[in-house]
Amino acid sequence: MKRRDFLQKTLPAGILLPSFMNGFSFRAFGMDSPELTSLLQPVTETDHVLVIVQLNGGNDGLNTVIPLEHFSNYVNARSNIYIPQEKVLPLNGKSGLHPAMTGMADLYQQGQLKVVHSVGYPQPNFSHFRATDIWMSASDSSTIVNSGWAGRYLNYEYPNFPIGYPNSSMTDPLAIQIGSVTSLTFQGPAVSMGMSISSATNFYNLINGVADPVPNTPAGKELAYIRSVSQQTQQYSTVIKNAAAKVTKQGAYPTPNPLADQLKIVARLIAGGLKTRVYMVSYGGFDTHAVQVNSTDTSTGTHANLLGNVSKAIKAFQDDLRMLGADERVIGMTFSEFGRRVKSNASTGTDHGAAAPLFLFGKNVMGGVLGDTPKVPVNAAVGDNVPFQYDFRSVYATLLSKWLCVDDKDLQQIMLKNFQQLPLVQSIGCKKPVDLSGEQLISNYPNPFTTSTVITFKTAGGHTLIQVMDASGRVVANLIDKEYAAGTYTVVFNSGILPSGMYYARLQNMSIQQVRPMLKVKP
Repeated sequence: MKRRDFLQKTLPAGILLPSFMNGFSFRAFGMDSPELTSLLQPVTETDHVLVIVQLNGGNDGLNTVIPLEHFSNYVNARSNIYIPQEKVLPLNGKSGLHPAMTGMADLYQQGQLKVVHSVGYPQPNFSHFRATDIWMSASDSSTIVNSGWAGRYLNYEYPNFPIGYPNSSMTDPLAIQIGSVTSLTFQGPAVSMGMSISSATNFYNLINGVADPVPNTPAGKELAYIRSVSQQTQQYSTVIKNAAAKVTKQGAYPTPNPLADQLKIVARLIAGGLKTRVYMVSYGGFDTHAVQVNSTDTSTGTHANLLGNVSKAIKAFQDDLRMLGADERVIGMTFSEFGRRVKSNASTGTDHGAAAPLFLFGKNVMGGVLGDTPKVPVNAAVGDNVPFQYDFRSVYATLLSKWLCVDDKDLQQIMLKNFQQLPLVQSIGCKKPVDLSGEQLISNYPNPFTTSTVITFKTAGGHTLIQVMDASGRVVANLIDKEYAAGTYTVVFNSGILPSGMYYARLQNMSIQQVRPMLKVKP
């Protein structure tokens, strides 16, 4: 096949090639159009950076942040995998970290770690693929959305991309993902807004000018030709090399540790001066259906190794950013597509579940623990899940507003709906964080109940939501979803044909949420 025919028959018209720069495979978009530069200024002026850490497989939240407040119930539910209380790293007296997470415990003591309890969404999906899409797109679980939340944000910040990019106001990649192909997270309404570095090895090949060899075959010759064509049109390779070259010394990172390898690159590019707003890294292996722990010592094993690597990598990243003088600009966030069930299985593992804790880290997070310690039933059933307290999209909305400085009038369009904002980050050049109330704002009577119960709730005014979830974490009733004047109100929950068992009433009022258990018993 001739080169011209090869290119014409294998590439769709109007689509830019995934680039193969000196053996460094990445996907990027952009073309020079100086006459449009004046129209392509970013919407907000900020040097803030967000780093997203994806924990692939569904991390077990109850063995990551151990519910000390309900420890006896936790032991009953997880008799073959529970973490001994004396080994737990204490947080706020009510919960604690897995003993392998000493690095993140140090960050917590320094006020640089925020633990958000029970993050999830209504109607959780337990498929790895669909649940990941939901977290990346920020869609409802019943709605398919083909763009990512960060991609929509970047499309808002840099309109008309890729036409006219790079330009004098934005010379650098908008977003970078390391360790994978560019995910749905960075997909904009029309094109991907980011680029991906397939591995740490390929990154160092790029900056060191090392090319992967091509096979001495007709296909290999075509690949070499594509590389040469791509190299002529690729405009981001030089700025990446230049940024990397500015950083000649970094802090110590643990090895072998795939997540640390990725975060080391991110720190180098940030400190090297890239204007890139969002980075994403990933680390897999969290689908721990079996042999999650060592039977002789449940604080060790597969899950402990995973959490230890995450903790060491994040701590090394923060130490490196501080040494490089870039920690003021960076906040990181972890997420996993779902948590695990309350009750462990017979294989010393855990099965797909619903809500789980989420971590934010950085110099400018509001350190501490957000939310109530997840309540563990006295006699947990096989299908029981941790009910969500915070919608994960509220975390996204807060970071967009309070850290990346998105205007309130545009936030709902990016997030597709209006989500509460949370006290997660310090106000650094954007808006003041909001405070949560420690007052009990939702209760019900009678409790236990047989057929109906009266839910009493207090709202500070504004949008107020009252939901009821079952033990699996699914929303079974939306009782209130409207604007209220400040005050105390009641609503009746008629359980109808719902079976007896544990239910949860959830209040969401602007920045505040609370979840309270309710028990339905047989008449």
